[in-house]
Amino acid sequence: MITVNYKYFPLQSGDLVLDLGCGEGRHVISIYMEADVNSIGVDLSLPDLKTARSRFGDFEEIDNQNKSLALSSASALQLPFADSTFDKVICSEVLEHIPDYKTAIEEITRVLKPGGLFCASVPRRWPERVCWALSDAYHQVLGGHLRIFRAAVLRTEIEGQGFSHYHRHWAHALHAPFWWLKCLFWNTQDSNWLIKQYHRLLVWDLMEKPLFTRMLEQVLNPLVGKSVVMYFRKEARV
Repeated sequence: MITVNYKYFPLQSGDLVLDLGCGEGRHVISIYMEADVNSIGVDLSLPDLKTARSRFGDFEEIDNQNKSLALSSASALQLPFADSTFDKVICSEVLEHIPDYKTAIEEITRVLKPGGLFCASVPRRWPERVCWALSDAYHQVLGGHLRIFRAAVLRTEIEGQGFSHYHRHWAHALHAPFWWLKCLFWNTQDSNWLIKQYHRLLVWDLMEKPLFTRMLEQVLNPLVGKSVVMYFRKEARV
């Protein structure tokens, strides 16, 4: 399930790309698959990094010396990279988990080259508010969401670090009702028949990519897209 649209975040051969908060690898692996780039995933969770490494095995192009993928455990608040290291940075569905998210944005600014691209995605405000209203456990669980962002405020904060915003879209409309159901039946979600059936639908959609659901999600994303995805360019030094 890819949140970033590479039409608006074009990868160039030779790029060094950071996926900050890579989790189990959905974006760091998709970056690797998209172009001949060097893809680096950073996360605090060692189990998630191990899962990402395992999943990458199915996609590794051993004979292609023009691309690579590396994984590292590190804090978003103190990245182990020099200033102006990366051509592009992705931080998808991560900032809502970090208490001091502004420092994380400062670190992204530091390690991104002038003129480089940054993609940030967070849960969209109103679908997220529904989740919080239906279940306290949804956001109080260890590692859960600490805040509900106003996209306009987050955009202004990122622009204040020297970025210009150039595109925005929404994503994962079909997943919003799924999470509402999980929150509504939080204590029985593992056994709930309706949730299981909806999950089967999402897996089928992910694997088969039928035209009907792809078109349906495109229509619904502006209305109920669960994530807001924003794209920025770091202003070059004068």
